[in-house]
Amino acid sequence: MLILQALLGILVFVALAVLFSERRQLPHWKLLLAGLGLQFLFAVLVFRLGLLQSFLGALNQGVAAIVNATEAGTLFVFGYLGGDVTNVAYPYSIDDPGATVILAFRILPLILIFTVLSAILWHYRILPWIVYGFSVVLRRSMGVSGAVGLSAAANIFIGMVESPALIRPYIKRLTRSELFVVMSCGMATIAGTVMVLYSVILADVIPNALGHILTASVISAPAAIMLALIMVPPATEGEAGEGGGDAVDIRTDYHNVMDAIARGTSDGLKLMANVAAMLLVLVALVALLNSALSLLPYPADEALTLQSMLGWIFAPLVWLMGIPWQEATVAGGLMGTKTALNELLAFLALAELPAGTLSDKSTIIMTYALCGFANFGSLGIMIAGLTGMCAERAQEIVALAPKSLISGTLATCMTGAIAGLLSF
Repeated sequence: MLILQALLGILVFVALAVLFSERRQLPHWKLLLAGLGLQFLFAVLVFRLGLLQSFLGALNQGVAAIVNATEAGTLFVFGYLGGDVTNVAYPYSIDDPGATVILAFRILPLILIFTVLSAILWHYRILPWIVYGFSVVLRRSMGVSGAVGLSAAANIFIGMVESPALIRPYIKRLTRSELFVVMSCGMATIAGTVMVLYSVILADVIPNALGHILTASVISAPAAIMLALIMVPPATEGEAGEGGGDAVDIRTDYHNVMDAIARGTSDGLKLMANVAAMLLVLVALVALLNSALSLLPYPADEALTLQSMLGWIFAPLVWLMGIPWQEATVAGGLMGTKTALNELLAFLALAELPAGTLSDKSTIIMTYALCGFANFGSLGIMIAGLTGMCAERAQEIVALAPKSLISGTLATCMTGAIAGLLSF
């Protein structure tokens, strides 16, 4: 039954894209075959290929090394606030070791370290070659231009503003459909700078957390391209893949490795501070709203909250991914938190669920479905970034932005459904 739910969900998600399309018609079978085929291919490789699973397991060992290295830095700077209770002498007795894990001192610094590592890998042209490989696959299978394929592939590893910056000279030449593909891919994936952070948060929830998160970002890219081309199709068949040309040149503007470290540290500090500030503000606003909602008459034992309301709204959506109905309200609340607030708060909420609230398969499905930037806060960031790069298309970017939130959400939902199918 759950398998049938997920299959139905994939059909419904495509149908919703057609419903929101600027030209309501059945998508070309080649587009569906390429989009769904790539999603299933990447997912099968991860879920069924033992060699790749071993590689992803090694990545998780690498994450553990990064966490330990980061802790060495936080211990030096923050003292006992930044380290594990087993390695540090506290000035007071500890009854609950988990209470010593302070987000600002233990978790968020991972963003800083990984941003620096990304800059180093970018300087030595390791990441550019990986991005180029993915872009070739997307170009040849999905029929997008070189610039669009490059931006879509880069979205798997870097943010929704940084990846379009790689093709900045070509943005003004992109067709309306290609521009929407770039925006949709930004909404459907997450940046590499936060992958390690999320994998640490989910380390006790699912095995091989980093492998699942990386896979989710990879799988969502072809889904985002497919749904974007359905919702904002090319004006003519010949227009597809022409606006951005075949330019795939990736230049690194770091002078040397020390320049990469210094600038990566500066960029990571800004990102870490922004994430901390956004978390503080969003959690405070949700608490304020929940206080207001508690004043309303509500027949249940517990007070009405934003999370419960979002759970009702998104429950049918997560049910279509293959989650049992008795778990759909909780899972829907997570999806609603991700959309209304951000995916970090949703992952934190997933990690804090009492044991047994969601089954193992439902937890995997939600890990994939939550792995995207499609939320209202990211919408503002993307609009600001793209209009800054191409002011002459600002009106078009603002007009397409709400649609990209829908396409990005549908893409992660399809990714969740496919993960559910292959985890049975």
